[in-house]
Amino acid sequence: MSDARLNFQLDFHSGLPIYTQIANQIQGRVANGILKPGDQLPTVRALALELRVNFNTVARAYRLLDEERLISTQQGRGTYITEIPPPKVTERLRREALEGLTRRFVGEA
Repeated sequence: MSDARLNFQLDFHSGLPIYTQIANQIQGRVANGILKPGDQLPTVRALALELRVNFNTVARAYRLLDEERLISTQQGRGTYITEIPPPKVTERLRREALEGLTRRFVGEA
């Protein structure tokens, strides 16, 4: 499933674990409204193949997002963005997205 909304940019040389980069990018897309409640994410295996990473890496990212109740996995149906992200998560995601945009803007100046 190649979806432009999930065009990940992974840095294999940064100190940030790949699973964290995947989770952060999904969180950022939710915070920015690119991914909306009810949107289906690729399967763990499909995303791992697309990103050329071990499927356990993607599974760990999905598990992290599931613990934050940002996604929900329904066996046999797929993984979806939750209908109503908890307010605490939504606010944190907005703040992180804003900080990321600020860093990018300052870096380009």
